[in-house]
Order: sequence, then C-alpha cells, then structure tokens
Amino acid sequence: MDDQRTLGFVGLGTMGQLMALNLAKAGAPLIVWNRSAEKCEPLRAAGATVAASLDEVFSHAETVILMLADEAAVDAVLARGTADFAERVAGRTIVHMGTVSPGYSQGLEADIRAAGGRYVEAPVSGSRKPAEAGQLVAMLAGEPAAVDAVRPLLAPLCHQTIACGPVPNGLLMKLASNALLLPTVVAVAEAFHLADRFGLDRQLFAEVIGGGQLASPIARVKAQKLAAGDFAVQAAVPDALKNNRLAAEAARAANAASPLLDVTEALYAETLALGLGDADLVAVLRAIEARSAVGGR
Repeated sequence: MDDQRTLGFVGLGTMGQLMALNLAKAGAPLIVWNRSAEKCEPLRAAGATVAASLDEVFSHAETVILMLADEAAVDAVLARGTADFAERVAGRTIVHMGTVSPGYSQGLEADIRAAGGRYVEAPVSGSRKPAEAGQLVAMLAGEPAAVDAVRPLLAPLCHQTIACGPVPNGLLMKLASNALLLPTVVAVAEAFHLADRFGLDRQLFAEVIGGGQLASPIARVKAQKLAAGDFAVQAAVPDALKNNRLAAEAARAANAASPLLDVTEALYAETLALGLGDADLVAVLRAIEARSAVGGR
C-alpha cells in the first residue's frame, strides 16, 4: 500500500457506502472503516482494504474522507479532545463531507490546523441515486491549496465540485440549497395529496409535474416515488429533519426569515412522530394527510 496515495474513507452509511464504492471502482487505493463491520464487505469485494481499526486508517492514509452522521461521530473518529487527536490529523487532510453546523465546522478546522493538519469542508447535494451514479455536487471550502488538492480525488463521486471560499462557506452553501430542496419535496407531496383528494390519476399527475416548467430532477424523482407509493429510502426523514433544523438555525443566526423552512421542519417532525423514521422524504405526505384527517392546516 502506497501510503502517500492511499485514501481513507470512514462512514459507510446509506450515502457513504455508495460513495466509497465509486472510489474503489475508479481504482483509487482505498482503506475504509465503519463502526458496523458488515458495511465494509462490499468495499472489500470491490478491492478496498478494510481496516481493523481507525488507527490503521490514519496510519496509512494521507487524506481521510469522513461521511458521518453527526458532530459527535466526527469527534469520536478523530479522537478530538484527547491526546490522540494530533496524532490522527497532523500532516493529513481531513475531508468532511457530512452536514453539521457551520460553527462546529469552523471550530474543527481551527483545531485541525492547530494540530498540523489540513481541513476541507465538502458537503454534498444529492441522495442515494446520485451517490450511486457518481453525480453528486460537492461544495468545497477551506485553504485554496487544500481544496485544489482534494477536488480531483472527488471526481469519481461528483459531477461537479464548487469551490466556495473559506470554511464554513461550503456548509452555508449546502444549508441555503436545502432551503430550496426540502420545501420542494414537501410541495410535491402536498400537490400529490391534492391530486388524491381530487380523484386524479397519480401517474398522469407525475407526468404533468415532470413534463413542463415545474420539472426538476428532484421533483421528477419524488413525483415518481409518490405515484408508485414507494417510500423506500433515498434520503431518510430523520436526515431531512436534521438538515432542515441546521438551515433554520443558520437563518436565525443571520437574522434571516425562513418561513418555508419553519413549515417544513414542523411537517418533518410530524412525519417522524408517525413512526416513519425509516422512510424516504416523500413520507411527509403522511403528515399532510394526517392534518387533513383532523381538519387542520
């Protein structure tokens, strides 16, 4: 294993596993680790090295990609706040592709740079299907030299990488884009609820949404899922709620009104309360239906 070229990848969840597989299939020398070891097996079959421990990842990889659920998971993987932190990050580039609060990311960059490492923020736009197809959009932020070094590494994952300036501009760009994406999914679900109440054919309605000025990749995909009654996860309800809350909190911090995000957050909280935590974003339809059932708005 050529340690100077080896790329580390930690976090093989719904998105991370697909992203890491694209790196492996592209021939990247890859070493992976995941808390649930069984998630590593498809990567082993694709030619990646499966590390026995996190220390093994950091000992072999000069650049380590993190695709983790939350801030606590990132801190745990990096051993932040312990004597092992500097050993893990010094001389390495940490590429953080998950979605966390901008303030957390700024603090993490400061700690990594103080310990002699480099940090690139690289949250992505896209869900399961774009991840599988290598068609994500990454919003990169950090020191220009570090960003320039990371961009080609992400080519198997992303059809576009956009340099957004210093940290936390990548995350702020992601959160601002979520202010469009998440209410759009809710709007498509609400439209299908109306179509159902009007007695319209769902598949024909999906064709209407996908065929004209209303069309967008997300609207088309979610309309087809709703037409089929398919709630299988591409992006899960808890992720939508988390991302919505982060965007709304960032809006409040900027003294910006976010009325659509506020409504969307309430609806996704209601969806989660209905026991739909393992469902796709389009399951927000059920929360809208529940409001209609009690005559609410």
